Formats: sequence, structure tokens, C-alpha cells
Amino acid sequence: MVASRIAVPGRGLVPPGEPVLRGDDRGVLHGDGLFETMHLRDGRPWLRDEHLARLARAAAAVDLTLPAVEVLVGLLDAVRVGWPAEVEGALRLVCTRGPEGGGPPTVYATLGEVPAAARAARRDGITVATLPLGVTARARAELDWLPTGIKSTSYAVSTAARRWATRAGVDDALWVSSDGYALEGPTANLVWLTGDTLRTVPAAGTGILPGVTAAWLLAHAPELGLRAEERLVTPAELGNADGVWLSSSVRGLAEIRTLDAVPLRRSAYTAALQTLLGFPAPAVGEGGVSPPPG
Repeated sequence: MVASRIAVPGRGLVPPGEPVLRGDDRGVLHGDGLFETMHLRDGRPWLRDEHLARLARAAAAVDLTLPAVEVLVGLLDAVRVGWPAEVEGALRLVCTRGPEGGGPPTVYATLGEVPAAARAARRDGITVATLPLGVTARARAELDWLPTGIKSTSYAVSTAARRWATRAGVDDALWVSSDGYALEGPTANLVWLTGDTLRTVPAAGTGILPGVTAAWLLAHAPELGLRAEERLVTPAELGNADGVWLSSSVRGLAEIRTLDAVPLRRSAYTAALQTLLGFPAPAVGEGGVSPPPG
């Protein structure tokens, strides 16, 4: 097990027990901040620029001043120096509004080993249950005062959903709108395959987080002979799909084996999609299936 790390701009790596923010930081007291989590592979953050671009868009939406891009890149570089190339890492960049009385934003980066559970989900797949979100699919996007599609440190709803999933005896949850559409997981995007079309839920019209991993998958779907599309989907439609996954930066692509205790069709594309993402594909007979023909 590799020890976790913390780095702060201008200070570089700091001892894990050394304070990096104040007790009255608005990120702590009010969840007034943003973060991005990247997968560290071969010692480098994958899709770093895409994550930083999403962070910048979110910061503009909530009027949060970020350090210059080169400062953030330097911070990410500082926290990963000497990290073993063979060890998968979860690299998190956090930016809050700073202390209540005013002052500069609080910025720091953390790096830890990818949990074994995340690697197992990528290899073995996951069980998922639907969870009502209580709003229509388009309700949040239609509220001009509510920032949507941002990765906020205000994470209480997501953690509550994950606790519910644990109590329900499943690996993860899938939020469903009050008008019957599947949206996203607490920490992951929904991706599914129908015929030769790889799909995900449109972020712009629903207010879900625009997934960096999901977007990359759809952009590169033609490399597997697949078309790409964004549209809404119901849980019943997912039951008839040719493959259903939850995608995220650290876990990668986890195939949904059961949805609300109903087995889903195993996809011949799971291994190929994981390889497309740069993850080792599960071996046949070890959670994987044979690759698609051609």
C-alpha cells in the first residue's frame, strides 16, 4: 500500500497530518467549493486537461476564482512526483471559496491508491438499484439560479445515495427522475449500448454532471465500429439494452450485472471498451466476456 499524499501551492508536499485549511473554510462549513478527481496511470493524470476545463467551467458558473492553470498543473505535478508508475492512483484537486471572513480560495491536491473495490467493480461488474431523485429530468436545468453539471464539494446527496445503496445490498445507485428517466449515479455517468449505438444521458438538458470519461468513450466509439448518441432512457429500456455501464474517472467502466435485482445482458463490448479507456480488460472467465467480432 502506497501512502497517501497532500500538496499545497507554494509548499509542495506536506505531511498528511499538517493542516491545509482553516476550520471556518466555506468549503467545509457550506460545501462551497469544487473538486475534480483524475485517474493516475503510469504516473500521469489521465485526461488532465479535460478535467481542468470542466473545473474552469464550474468555477465560472459559481463565481469562484481559481489559480492560473499553470499553478494547478504544477500542483498536480508536485503531488505525483515519485509515485510508483505501476500503482493506480486517485488524484483529487480541491478548490474552495476560502475562509468565511474573506481571503483567497483554498486549493490543495490529494493522491491515494485506487481502492480495491473500484478495481473489482471494473473487473467483475456491479449490482445497481434505481433511486428516485424527486424531480423531473429537465427540472434542474430549467432553474436559471441553480448551477448544474458541476462537481461540488457539497456532496451530501451523493453520499446519502451511496449509504442507501449499501443498506439496500447493492454496489451502487442509479437516480431516476420523477417522470421516469434514468439520469446518473451518485459518482458515475450512465452509458449503454443498443445495437451499434453507444449512448449516454445528455447533460445540458438534465443538469447532470458532464462526464469526462463518458464523453471520451463516445468520442472514440467509432474505433470499435459504434455510433454515438446522447438521449434520455428509461430503466425499462435499459433492461433490453445490449450492455449497460456506469463510467467514472477512477473506477473506469463498470458493467451493471443486475438492475433492481433483474439480470442484464452481458455485453461482448465490455472488454473492448475498457481497453479503449486504457484499462486492462478482464480475462475471459474472470469477469470478462469474449471481445466483439471484427
